[in-house]
Amino acid sequence: MTHPLLIFILHLAALMAEGVPQAQLERWVRSGLQSLEWDRLDRCLRASSHSETECRRFAHLPPSAVAVYTSEPQPATAGAADKVLAILPDSYSSSGMISSKFRSAFSMGPLVNKRESRHRYQPPAFPASMSHDAVLVLDPNPGENFGHPVALFYVDLNVTKKRCAHLDGIYLGEECLTQALKGRCQNQLKRRQAGPERLMGHGHGWLVGGASRKDTFSSPVSGRLCEVHFLPLVVRVGDSNRTQRLKCVDHTDFSRCPQLVPIGSPSLPISSCELNKNTRRCHQQPLATHLSCRLYQTCDHAVLISGGWRQQMTFQRHVQNLQRFYRMLRMNGFHKDHVKTFFASSGHIPEELEGAYSATEKAVIRNHVSYVCRKQHCADSLVLYLNSPTRSDGTMLLWDANLNGIADLKERYSVNELLTDLAGCRATRVLLFVDQSYSGVLSKRLRGSQKHLNVVLIQNQKLLNQNYQNHRVAMSWEDSSWGHLGPSTCLLDYLEKSAGASHLLDRWANLLNITLAGAPCNATPPLTDSEMRRWYQGCQNLPTALWHRKYRGIN
Repeated sequence: MTHPLLIFILHLAALMAEGVPQAQLERWVRSGLQSLEWDRLDRCLRASSHSETECRRFAHLPPSAVAVYTSEPQPATAGAADKVLAILPDSYSSSGMISSKFRSAFSMGPLVNKRESRHRYQPPAFPASMSHDAVLVLDPNPGENFGHPVALFYVDLNVTKKRCAHLDGIYLGEECLTQALKGRCQNQLKRRQAGPERLMGHGHGWLVGGASRKDTFSSPVSGRLCEVHFLPLVVRVGDSNRTQRLKCVDHTDFSRCPQLVPIGSPSLPISSCELNKNTRRCHQQPLATHLSCRLYQTCDHAVLISGGWRQQMTFQRHVQNLQRFYRMLRMNGFHKDHVKTFFASSGHIPEELEGAYSATEKAVIRNHVSYVCRKQHCADSLVLYLNSPTRSDGTMLLWDANLNGIADLKERYSVNELLTDLAGCRATRVLLFVDQSYSGVLSKRLRGSQKHLNVVLIQNQKLLNQNYQNHRVAMSWEDSSWGHLGPSTCLLDYLEKSAGASHLLDRWANLLNITLAGAPCNATPPLTDSEMRRWYQGCQNLPTALWHRKYRGIN
């Protein structure tokens, strides 16, 4: 039987990617897909009780299901300055894994290949091995929010077969393809790549040196620490403008390239905006948080956060997600002034999100959430909608304001910070609608916390082959019914109908036996629309006596 990848190669006959010759791209994608399928097969065999036949079926990846990104390789005669570096937002974090005195020298912390990841860096200069001729990225889940594993490969030209083997690479005759791992991660993957002839899936092609990769592959848990979860920033060595050279290959044989949101020129970091430059890009309408809570009044409030991180990871569907959720809130009586949206860039905000604020303003986001939570009687229902790229520890990426490709402290919103902002919240109930990867981290922290007893996590997610990968990624709105949460919808009934949610409801049943605006479920007689609006939706005036009794802590 003809192998599917051979059919794919024939389909590539008409492919002419921008800046990448057909033959090169054919070799890269074919070998990258084979390596990716091998990894998926190995993980399935290790982490599940499924048969090899079932695992092979799971591991198969048709090219049409994979989004392909490449950078343009330079001529073989090009010098080191024409090579590229790949930079991840989580290349270096505040975990202390790299000394602070070297942090500026590594402001563009690159990825490393499998063998070199086991050695220390040579600060402050970049070793030559950190730059490469080109980069290839295969995204097997292009319909999901970033925070899911992608396969990233380095391409090096004019490398000998011996040198390629030393780098654990795949020798392609003219190039060496090397899978990249996250720099300085713990418990590095310690498997060796075989040549392309070992990757064809025939016979025992998944064996290495007579031993199964099942025996040589590190555990799935440690492996995930080193996986790449985002599109890297691929820049030419010495490029102070940090121009992104990684491009999506838009061709019918691959998954369609996602529709990006036009954000404007990325050439001017927000730090360059001076007071004497009264440009629209530099202008930021201040958020008057202190006007959100009025005396003798309690209201429903919402905060919508969709970071995006970079334009290449900010899709039109993210704008649509925010629009749909906003319309749902308005349908449930939330006042326009009490719904604050924070979206993406420090520059242009899409017209569809009129009144939105930039997600670069992390301090503004935290101050607003904290203020609404700390202010006595301010909020009845406080709703948070989270739809950002997410690291495996649950940290949300907001926006790369300084354009250096690395998520600095001001550009990421961690689970610890979110829980701190919500701890002891005085809202009657806090509802977290999470539409992003790795929400399980936040869920676990909430279940064990005594400071968040009125905080309920409502997950919009599906499990991608839990027996194999054990990681969660967000669903798209096509799989969600949140947009249809109406004024009379009982949250408890809604969640009980969601797959796998019933066993999580016991602790929060009393908080969920209401509508989004806090109206009781199944009232007898049923509440009229007028009663819903007057007593529960939007804002309600509190009697002076009740206000002062609550203020003094009297029940």
